[in-house]
Amino acid sequence: MLTKEELPACPVATTVQLVGSKWKLLILRNLLARPWRFNELKKNLEGISQKVLTDSLRSLEEDGIVTRTVYPEVPPRVEYSLSELGNSMRPIIRAMEQWELEYQEQVKNR
Repeated sequence: MLTKEELPACPVATTVQLVGSKWKLLILRNLLARPWRFNELKKNLEGISQKVLTDSLRSLEEDGIVTRTVYPEVPPRVEYSLSELGNSMRPIIRAMEQWELEYQEQVKNR
């Protein structure tokens, strides 16, 4: 997790720094619905490399947005889900979805 001194002064810049990559936003979109396993995410996020997915999940976990749960099974099962902090981003992601739907409608009516 970043320290207060490492965060940008602007709240929008902070949000972009934490979740502003294409892949992080798509990971969050998926995790809004339910917990996902690594390979499920990899298959669903067409075009993402294993390294980028690993790095993105680690970063989101370090920033307190995603929770990684390891189940003591053989073979081990690992699930990623939104933390309480990550869940608080739900209205932001939903607003982005709504904006895109309105944008599509405007483009269609040009």
